[in-house]
Amino acid sequence: MRHSITRLKPGVNYTDVEPRVTIPELNNLGRSEFVRLVGPVFERSPWIAEVTWMKRPFADEPALHRALCETVKSASEDKQLALIRAHPDLVGRVALSGRLTRESANEQAHAGLDRLSPDEIALFQENNAVYQSKFGFPFVICARLNKKEAILAGFKQRLKHSRAREIKTALEEIFKIAELRLREVFPN
Repeated sequence: MRHSITRLKPGVNYTDVEPRVTIPELNNLGRSEFVRLVGPVFERSPWIAEVTWMKRPFADEPALHRALCETVKSASEDKQLALIRAHPDLVGRVALSGRLTRESANEQAHAGLDRLSPDEIALFQENNAVYQSKFGFPFVICARLNKKEAILAGFKQRLKHSRAREIKTALEEIFKIAELRLREVFPN
């Protein structure tokens, strides 16, 4: 028996629901509209878009991504940890109850995490608990760039890290997630 981690329809790209804008249009947006469009790029952390809005204009999408990441890098460790903690456990309670953001639901489905057996779900939950106990925040990995086997191997490898190294690694993964999410904001 397979357990679906979301109540979303398979094969639907839930990140592609906002109107797309060009960089010049984005540069001309007021703060609230900018935050509405760019805020979801970082999981439940609109403060990053709010701070980055003041750094306009952006030359292109990579420049915007760099500015967003620089906002995070220059934030306090408490803010960085809050960003990491804003991410849901992979195949955790939030996912199993269907309460993921549309972005996270799409990303976890892309990695095949919506098609796990009960034993696989239990394995993910066990890894989540061990990781959370060691580091005090959830395991973050760019699910769109990994499949379940690579994610499980990532748990094993990253549990060997120091807390400081794991904070750095988690933020690097968040920057990858943000880059992919940002691509959904702009036309191809």
